[in-house]
Amino acid sequence: MLSPERIAELAAELLQSQRTRVQVEHFSKRYPEMTVEDGYRIGRAWVDLEKAEGRKVIGHKIGLTSRAMQIASQITEPDYGTLLDRMLYTAKAGEVLDIPMADFILPRVEVELAFVLKAPLTGPNVTVEDVLAATDYMTPAIEIIDARIEQADRHTKVMRKVYDTISDNAANAGIVIGAGDPAFKADPRAVNRPWCGAILRQNGVVEETGLAAGVQGDPAIGIAWLANRLAPWGERLEAGEIVLAGSFTRPVAAKTGDLFEADYGPLGCLQFRFI
Repeated sequence: MLSPERIAELAAELLQSQRTRVQVEHFSKRYPEMTVEDGYRIGRAWVDLEKAEGRKVIGHKIGLTSRAMQIASQITEPDYGTLLDRMLYTAKAGEVLDIPMADFILPRVEVELAFVLKAPLTGPNVTVEDVLAATDYMTPAIEIIDARIEQADRHTKVMRKVYDTISDNAANAGIVIGAGDPAFKADPRAVNRPWCGAILRQNGVVEETGLAAGVQGDPAIGIAWLANRLAPWGERLEAGEIVLAGSFTRPVAAKTGDLFEADYGPLGCLQFRFI
């Protein structure tokens, strides 16, 4: 386990990377003794630094939800990170949202569903039924993932480990939702959640399609898991928070000028462009 001093040092590196858009080298290579818990401690310390600068927590994200990704990352459960107010981009139905490329290093786009809570969820025994009762509405969401810690080591080209990804706020950098628009709001009890699907187009070309069943069978399962996973840290999911349930498509790399359209059928369509 890393010392508190080392945790603080690495959290400061992430904050600096966020400011300068310059990636840092793998923590796991420099400190091979680090653990998953160290990764979460670094991520929390980084969030504390952001909060000290005036940022507000608006929710959480769940990642590595598919079995294939867990096997590839050599873990047996998802990971999670924190959503901050600077990460939020709000779309309107029928309009294209412009997103500054300068906000990111190497952004990639993932298709998800988000749960917006009207009541807190406190583990350790939260169930899917508890999640549905505590949810104000479910909404289409795009997660923009990024890498403050480089994905491939600049010297060896070895890919980063799960400890690095967890330290890096589970790779979260942005979220696109239509939270203020009634067209995007759905009652999670009134829809067949596993069969909620989306088509992701990039510059008019279909790059990905998927069903929410790819997120542990039901995206609500991940919300319950997260509430229970936070309990040992003395934390909970709060009323008003946005919780990203996990991606059901592969990440698609974005570049300046790219126009994305995430069509969720009856749940609405998110359109955004990187500028």
